[in-house]
Amino acid sequence: MDWTHYRFRARWSLPAPPAVVYPFLERAEDYPSWWPQVREVERIDDTTGVIRIRASLPYALTFTAREVRRDPAAGVLEIAMTGDLVGWARWTLTADGPGTLARYDQEVDLNRPLLRRFAVPGRPVFRVNHALMMRAGRRGLLAHLAAV
Repeated sequence: MDWTHYRFRARWSLPAPPAVVYPFLERAEDYPSWWPQVREVERIDDTTGVIRIRASLPYALTFTAREVRRDPAAGVLEIAMTGDLVGWARWTLTADGPGTLARYDQEVDLNRPLLRRFAVPGRPVFRVNHALMMRAGRRGLLAHLAAV
């Protein structure tokens, strides 16, 4: 088993239809306004940006995100990631009654040397850290959707 490899999945039930939710998720540069752990998004060009995140643990991760797929009709947003994390992440939005089921899938390898050193003992902590970040992101997006 490669202890530095992670697969994450989250499902967010949201009260707005996919056509309303999708624009919020496609504007990564706005994430810091509603997702507290996304500290900074610096656009490089129309499809690439540098993202800095910091969740509950006392370290920040920085990676370059490059858009791989943007398909509003299919409800899909996907990025490739390089930097402290190497891999990909994807949002898939589907109608769920009057609302949206937002599914987040991510597959990454830790590329930051310090995190790689702590890969085995830190694995459960890293997974909890990610879960807390995703929970906060959902709360932030719910509040943001309610305000519009």
